Amino acid sequence: MTAMMKGPAIFLAQFLGVEPPFDTLGGLAEWAAGLGYVGVQIPCSPQLIDLTLAAESRDYCDDLRGTLARHGIEITELSTHLQGQLVAVHPAYDALFDGFAPPELRGKPAERQRWAVDQVTLAARASANLGLSAHATFSGALAWPYVYPWPQRPAGLIEEAFAELARRWTPILDAFDEAGVDCAFEVHPGEDVHDGASWERFLAAVDHHPRARLLFDPSHFVLQQLDYLDFIDRYHDRISCFHVKDAEFNPTGRSGVYGGYENWVDRAGRFRSLGDGQVDFSGVFSRMAQYGYAGWAVLEWECALKRAEDGARESAPFIRDHIIRLTERPFDDFAASGIDRASIRSILGLSGDGA
Repeated sequence: MTAMMKGPAIFLAQFLGVEPPFDTLGGLAEWAAGLGYVGVQIPCSPQLIDLTLAAESRDYCDDLRGTLARHGIEITELSTHLQGQLVAVHPAYDALFDGFAPPELRGKPAERQRWAVDQVTLAARASANLGLSAHATFSGALAWPYVYPWPQRPAGLIEEAFAELARRWTPILDAFDEAGVDCAFEVHPGEDVHDGASWERFLAAVDHHPRARLLFDPSHFVLQQLDYLDFIDRYHDRISCFHVKDAEFNPTGRSGVYGGYENWVDRAGRFRSLGDGQVDFSGVFSRMAQYGYAGWAVLEWECALKRAEDGARESAPFIRDHIIRLTERPFDDFAASGIDRASIRSILGLSGDGA
């Protein structure tokens, strides 16, 4: 039987908090199961997982999986979005991204970067110990301040930025290869890998590394005004993770793709709960099924308007109802003629067996 998409699942990052049930992995698992989810994507936060121990101990990982299994929940992937961001940070963003690192590393960009590389590498081994096949992360960014070519970019700047990005990520990708886990980069504004063209540039820089993969999230394509269905057509063979997230883009004469420095509610492009935005999810799920995506469909909830708990409750049945159970036979099988090869050749006006 052909493998099919799994889900619904939910990314826990936006729901992690200090009050029960959102303060522990067990509490979040019980809450998610109560809403109809069967999988959780876990951010590598010390509040949810001891990453070093998970990289070293299969017993610890078995216990972690057991905690979730008691609620009928599986781990879909681990996520190092924050740590991956710190693998490559332009100095213009040092102060802002310092908050992603432990306090003792703030103001120390070189040490912070080494810590980030170690964290993502640990996540590769932890993923293997957890029996996972893919991992979710960000590429980080060295060239993002120069995304718009004004002032004119000096020749070679973008090429060198991606060469350096590849130098930093290739050893990490090798660690993922050793662990037998795909490293899926979320295509996202603010990252050097933010669209198809930048993905191709990065993939070439890492010599088409077999573990360099994609996390597909259509919401970021809406906000950039990219064709997310064509993206699936082009790059489906590299998609290992899937965030189900909605968005809308309503430009005016006052604001468009760049947002005019407005807050999220007032931007032309803004994230919405599933079904409240403009993403053609029937098209997305159809494309993913067409190309045989057998990974998880994971809700990433972000909405400028709706309460998080309401979005999570509504999204489990939304995802479940969009997952396509693949057919095991052609729809017109009932009309099959059942004639043999000799008859087929006769129909075509051909003689002999054609051997």
